[in-house]
This record gives sequence, C-alpha cells and structure tokens, in this order.
Amino acid sequence: MKQSSFSDLEYQSKKKTTRKEKFLSEMDTILPWKLLLKPIRKHYPKAGNGRPPMALETMLRIYFMQQWYQLSDPAMEDSLYDIEAMRRFAQITLDSIPDESTILRFRHFLEKHELTKILFQVAEQYMSDQGLILSEGTIVDASIISAPSSTKNKDRQRDPDMKQTKKGNQWYFGMKTHIGTDTQGRVHSIVVTDASVHDSVVVDELIHGEETVLYGDKAYASQARKEASEAQGMEWRINRKVKRGKKLNCADRSFNRKSNRTRARVEHAFGVVKHLWGYRKVRYKGLTKNAEQVFTLFALSNLYMARKELAIA
Repeated sequence: MKQSSFSDLEYQSKKKTTRKEKFLSEMDTILPWKLLLKPIRKHYPKAGNGRPPMALETMLRIYFMQQWYQLSDPAMEDSLYDIEAMRRFAQITLDSIPDESTILRFRHFLEKHELTKILFQVAEQYMSDQGLILSEGTIVDASIISAPSSTKNKDRQRDPDMKQTKKGNQWYFGMKTHIGTDTQGRVHSIVVTDASVHDSVVVDELIHGEETVLYGDKAYASQARKEASEAQGMEWRINRKVKRGKKLNCADRSFNRKSNRTRARVEHAFGVVKHLWGYRKVRYKGLTKNAEQVFTLFALSNLYMARKELAIA
C-alpha cells in the first residue's frame, strides 16, 4: 500500500473542491473505461526489451483532458506538473509524468490506427444499450470550424484540405462538421468535409435507416428526397424554404416553428464542443487529423450530455 505524502495529505484536507475537480471526478465516474480501452489495447505497444510504454489508461485519460481543456502537447505536460487534480485523474504522480513527446506519440498512434472513430462508435453503442440514444428520429445539421486563412507561414499557402464558403454575407475558411443526432441532441453519425461541401450532400451518411422522422433546417430541403423518404414511411420535418421573390405562408411558418422546437436540440452537441470546450478553430493541418479529434470530442460530448442518467445507471 502506497504511503501518503505530505502533499497528498495537504491536498485531501483543503477546504474547497474546485470546479475542475468536480468535473474530472464526474467524468471519471461515468466514462466506460473498460469498453473504451478494449479496442485500443489491441494495437497498443507491449512491454518488451526496450523502454516500457506508459500505461494505456493513463495516456487515454491525458488525451481526454487535452480535448476538454484544448491543450497542446507541451501545455498538457505543463498542466500535469502544475495541477494536482489533473494528475489524480491521470492516475500519476509528479515523478511519472509523460513528456510532451510521449503525449504527441500517443495522439499520432490514435490517428494512425483511426481509433478515435472507434471510440465514438463504442461510446455511441454504450449509450444506445443504456437507452440514452433513441433511434426513432434524426436531426441533421452542420457547423463550420475555422482554419487559419493567412499565407504568412512556411509554405506560403493556406491548408489545401480546407476550403472557403459563404454563409449569409460573410465568407468562412475551414472545414465543416456534419452530424446526425437523435431527438434529444445526442450524436450518432459524423461526417467531416471541407467547408465548401453543401450540407445536403452528406445527409444520407447522417441517417441510420431506422428513423420515422427527419428534422433539419432549410439547407436540407429537397423535393426528390422528401418524396423518397415519405415513400419509405419517414415523416419529413425539414424546414420549408421560401421561393425567390415570395414569403412563407402561415402554414409553412407554423410548420417550421413546430419543427424547430425539436430541431434546435441539435445545437446542444455543438454547444458543448464549441463553447464549453472551446473547439472553434482547427488545431492541426489537414482534414484527417482534425476529423480524428472531432470524433473524440463528440464521443465525450455525448457522455457529458447524458452524465446525469449515466450516474444513476
């Protein structure tokens, strides 16, 4: 049994529990660690003749903290030295903190084996099994994630994987995250494209086929798709859009208002990822690396949004 140090005793006797401690403790309780670790363990390096790898669970915990607090690899290492609550969540002590290169290699390891998409699927299936993601209806939506548009860099050019698009009267440069959620706003499907791809192009990849109703804003309006969906028994609750030079009639406005009461819940997932965790700009160059991070962020946002139900499950 490990003997408590003076710093441990001092930490345990402090008068206030911080918000960071509460959040990390809550997430530690609700995350299905065994399920999340299982698909990664198959690819994770085994101890051999060389330097033994860091404990897999420790590295995954550190990787998740990077997503919650938008920390770079060097900033994550510094935070582990500075913040006791983070060390406790990572299950390490001051003399066993991984350096920034180790943190970087673990992220590259996840990217190489496309494991974040699997983590998202594991989390989504876990919540579905708990009855926390419903299959009756789907809400589709997309959000632009900005990328640096300046050419004042080493290559003297913008990221070639990113594109620009116009929204309203403003131009944006970056990528677009398309999601399909259930009627509570919990994500079951994700597609990442450059920003120039129209929302409606990937809608078929955002539905799972068991829906009885589909919600979305007017960007997804399509008479052909509406007729095809209704022929399969799906209720079409995509917002109606006005024809050029005309106004929506009372019936169409009423239809949109009623649909929006449910459709607005898709913003819950974006709200957690973009506002609570600060993911408004891409961190890496290229779609692939950024898409890998997006899958992790929405896996964690799903679990966060269902934290109260998971805490009593």
